Amino acid sequence: MSDVSYTYLVVSNISLWPPQVLWSWLVERLPMWVAPNLLTMAGFVINVVTSLLLICYAPTAKEEAPVWVYTSCAIGWFLYQCLDGMDGKQARRTGSSTPLGELFDHGSDAISTVLISVATACAMKLGQTPDLLFFMIFLTSFVFYCTHWETYVSGTMECKFIDVVEAQGFSVVVQALSALLGPSFWYQFPRPVVLAAFFSIVGASLWKLWSNFRTILTEKVGNNGASTAPPVERPALQISRVLSPGVAILFPVSLACIIYWTSSSHLFLDHSCLFLLMFGLAIAKVNNKLIVAHITKSEMTMLDSSMIGPGVLILSQCCAGFVSEHIVLWACSIFVTVDLVLYCCLVCSEICDHLDIYCFSITSKPSQGRRESGTL
Repeated sequence: MSDVSYTYLVVSNISLWPPQVLWSWLVERLPMWVAPNLLTMAGFVINVVTSLLLICYAPTAKEEAPVWVYTSCAIGWFLYQCLDGMDGKQARRTGSSTPLGELFDHGSDAISTVLISVATACAMKLGQTPDLLFFMIFLTSFVFYCTHWETYVSGTMECKFIDVVEAQGFSVVVQALSALLGPSFWYQFPRPVVLAAFFSIVGASLWKLWSNFRTILTEKVGNNGASTAPPVERPALQISRVLSPGVAILFPVSLACIIYWTSSSHLFLDHSCLFLLMFGLAIAKVNNKLIVAHITKSEMTMLDSSMIGPGVLILSQCCAGFVSEHIVLWACSIFVTVDLVLYCCLVCSEICDHLDIYCFSITSKPSQGRRESGTL
């Protein structure tokens, strides 16, 4: 793991100039002792607090929250984006880049993407059109996952013309406009304008997915020095290693679709945000495992404990009337959240022990200092 190199190719016009200038200016004002992971965690906490605040006020994405809630999301997400852009620059500035930093950065992004997408839907009151709400949230999660799937296969994360920076900027604008004009503002546009915006977003997402899958299906595992899995002799094993992440994402997405269309208790309509968060965090857990597989150059496993939550939920639907689906949804949401937190803490602890580093400090552990001085 210690010899892992992080390759990041930027092709995005928007992310090449204005945000980069701001982040570079801000990071130069930071003390050298500030750890990059500390910046990542600060931005992540701000994002979690502001997003959950809005979700609590609009649990079905139909309600209208107070103006200050939308304002706090706009400001909080802007700060999150700045801190997320500064952590890598601070790591290079202090010479403290590690695989843990990559996991911390992209792992928190996987969770943040779920929270931001759901909270953005709340700001636009997308709960009034449940089909659109369901489709857009899972499309966002799937596109983000496929970006890391491509990275797992090719060893390079490529930022396209429309990517995460642009998506985050759009979410900040949505929150700001909802604060200024109210969330009902989004339903004042003529139908042709709404359809044009919808198909533009879907078209951009499909274009990015096509680019992702073109790399996934054509890249040979192990022929790139940064590729994740070592080369194998049998082509069938190569194909298995390339396509195994697809099974991990297919399971929760398929179960979500089944429950959405067949629930007799209108589970999604009554608990839209909780439903999306439960499945979103399950996908975020799988996404984190994919990132770990990338930085450790190991094979991505197809099954994961995060699938227990969605599995139990659909099992309760098959046993209708035995236990309320609403109670099961809350229980599964708690399980998936705890499972994700425990996994992240365990992985970070193991990487810190392996590399002899602290998670939130640039200072090396005493064992590393002794090893470098030749006393061990």
